[in-house]
Amino acid sequence: MANVVVIGAQWGDEGKGKITDLLSRSADVVVRYQGGVNAGHTIVVDEKVLKLHLIPSGILYPETICLIGSGTVVDPKVMLSEIDMLLENDIDISGLQLASTAHVTMPYHRLLDQAIEQRRGEKKIGTTGRGIGPTYADKAQRNGIRVIDLLDKKRLRERLNVPLSEKNDLFKNIYGVNQLKLDDLIEEYLSYGERLAPHIVDCSRTIHQAARNKKNILFEGAQGTLLDLDHGTYPYVTSSNPVSGGACIGAGVGPTLIDRVIGVAKAYTTRVGEGPFPTELEGSINDQLCDRGGEFGTTTGRRRRCGWFDGVIGKYAVEVNGLDCLAITKLDVLDELEEIQVCVAYELDGERIEYFPSSAEEFARCQPIFEKLPGWERSTADCRRLEDLPSTAMNYLRFLAELMEVPIAIVSLGASRDQTIVVEDPIHGPKRALLSV
Repeated sequence: MANVVVIGAQWGDEGKGKITDLLSRSADVVVRYQGGVNAGHTIVVDEKVLKLHLIPSGILYPETICLIGSGTVVDPKVMLSEIDMLLENDIDISGLQLASTAHVTMPYHRLLDQAIEQRRGEKKIGTTGRGIGPTYADKAQRNGIRVIDLLDKKRLRERLNVPLSEKNDLFKNIYGVNQLKLDDLIEEYLSYGERLAPHIVDCSRTIHQAARNKKNILFEGAQGTLLDLDHGTYPYVTSSNPVSGGACIGAGVGPTLIDRVIGVAKAYTTRVGEGPFPTELEGSINDQLCDRGGEFGTTTGRRRRCGWFDGVIGKYAVEVNGLDCLAITKLDVLDELEEIQVCVAYELDGERIEYFPSSAEEFARCQPIFEKLPGWERSTADCRRLEDLPSTAMNYLRFLAELMEVPIAIVSLGASRDQTIVVEDPIHGPKRALLSV
């Protein structure tokens, strides 16, 4: 039995959906612990492309409980559309559960998110406009609507009165947005609650019962380490804590329940939205990585910014998450390159540094210091064992493992489930030993 956290080790979009899908095969319970519909992952199963934003990819396994935890913020309209999509594809959703204490993203959250971002102008953050930040803000201000409130008309009316009045004042007097009607919201969201009612559970009790029964629990984070509200590239971050410690808060468990933390990183680096990006590329190589990697956001469709692998933020992710091992994804995207570069340090105001600066202004001034490695210039898409990889590809993986001082347990070479090499058991393998391949 092992309880495992899977996190993104970069700026999100690392391919966590596929890795979570792989690990879900041996999980009894999969828990999504933070974020909302600002996240998204794509799963390819039997040539079907399934795009999910809230529901964990473990839903593809009929015996697995998939729990959306208390730390998430839930847009019930989107969740129900995902349920309908899964049902249309003959996928069993009987194991889907939703925390009664998760907060609900309301229409006024989306309107406010978009209005605030537009008002920022050139200083925009690059949010998805899906209302995530305002939902978490209402949660912190004790003005939030929770899933359990959607089950009781009287309670929902009482809970909505204050926040809706506040938001309507903002819409009318500051942002010039049409006001929302209380009765319309109540009827709409009660109907969502009625459909979701069979899935609503006590999150913490469900998880602890599974732990007492010696079940394997997989905690799935959205976004990535560098988008963490406290530990990322603030202010260009998300509104929650994607780092591994967020699993304890978002799921309602103590840290002693966690046995292992697995990080997911691309063989290069991407980010979407605004903010500093030291290894960002321009021109033909950027376009090549973007096109070969299909680097367009699952949630927004925005083209992602691409760059070389950044070992500085990689080592930072190892530290703040306590990573035991890594899954490296999209190695095949580098197949055609004659030369590959890896950032091993930064130059900041004329000085070499090997740490991630906490100041956004300093981070923006960081210039990458690269080491060059030879490419392999041949396809790896059909490789299924380490021995099948070109020697230069093996050397590249070894270089990354030694740079970050953490083993690589999984190598992904495409979107399909079978395009994966498992180097060592990511759940029960040796902890914190360097990769030897």
